[in-house]
Amino acid sequence: MKGLRLLVLSFYYSPDLSAGSFRTAALIKALRERAPPGTGIDLVTTLPNRYGSFAPQAAQSESGAGLEIRRIPLPAHKSDMFGQSHAFATFARGAIAAVAGRSYDLVFATSSRLMTAALGAWIAGRTGARLYLDIRDIFVDTISQVLPAPAASIARMVLSPLESWTIRRADRVNLVSPGFEPYFRRRYGDRSFAAFTNGIDEEFLNAAASRPERAWRGGSVTVVYAGNIGDGQGLHRILPQLAPALRGRARFVVIGDGGRREALAEALARAGADNVELRRPLPRDELIRVYHDADVLLLHLGPQAAFEKVLPSKLFEYAALGKPVLAGVAGYPARFIREQIDNAAVFPPCDAAAAVQAFESLRLADCPRPAFVAKYGRAQIAAAMADDVLAVARCSS
Repeated sequence: MKGLRLLVLSFYYSPDLSAGSFRTAALIKALRERAPPGTGIDLVTTLPNRYGSFAPQAAQSESGAGLEIRRIPLPAHKSDMFGQSHAFATFARGAIAAVAGRSYDLVFATSSRLMTAALGAWIAGRTGARLYLDIRDIFVDTISQVLPAPAASIARMVLSPLESWTIRRADRVNLVSPGFEPYFRRRYGDRSFAAFTNGIDEEFLNAAASRPERAWRGGSVTVVYAGNIGDGQGLHRILPQLAPALRGRARFVVIGDGGRREALAEALARAGADNVELRRPLPRDELIRVYHDADVLLLHLGPQAAFEKVLPSKLFEYAALGKPVLAGVAGYPARFIREQIDNAAVFPPCDAAAAVQAFESLRLADCPRPAFVAKYGRAQIAAAMADDVLAVARCSS
């Protein structure tokens, strides 16, 4: 069987810190292990830019053993809509230049904000390649619920046709959350869909296996949140109420950065929430040590209906470590947690009183979850997804 030519588009990639980065790294590894001899993979991504306060070094270009990586440098920007739009435009121009004159059997694009998927669709059309989309969020749904009403209406008018054009050009569409399926099948029922979720990375599998169980030692409970601090997480809408309600019983450690970090800090100050510590993003090995020292791990999403369809990647690493999980979510993620994660308590987003009750229902001790870990290992999910990607690619060769 002859080798294939594959193009992978991912806005984030290792060593950057994001769900898209970890997901793409696992898929690239699986593709290299499973593709026929002579396969060449071009990966076009960006230099690390997920957080302005955490920017690990990486080479702009790397090559070897059938993989060529091109990292596009982006202008410095804030995590607001204008800054992100400018950053993506720079990435798109760089990606188009990087693949000019090249041909591919398949373009794979992983996308949370639709734009990388649309870029993949455009490049696939120009190169005559098949298209495999990995959809990590319903951007049209999310943006129209986050923006004020007039802007939301304009966003839907622009983005809905773009979403339709992009999805209809795909030969195969993977939906990271099963909660996305009703939305996409209702609109694009003639497309071919897959369902490869996020999973547990090897670092967390090793960490779960190597550390002894830890029980609460009494005193103040340490509650840790790690990840993006933006509108989607809505921490500025829960912690200023929840932290004072648990003063003397819990201390909160928030690790991360994002567009709402400043708003969170200001809201905490106004509320006099002196039991919350804000820290900058950490490398994964340091983050895992913080997780192990925690008593409870916190997850929260905003109250918008769009977030009732997602399946946060954070859940997989939280669950793997066996820690009690306190989750302010609704809809599909709430159902997933109740059905699959032991010693986890769910409360409605932004409801501090319900969050206190949920906190009080947790058993403050580590609880290994071997069945969950066995089911959601990232490597096995990536291997199955790589086989699916390669099957689509072979149809063009």
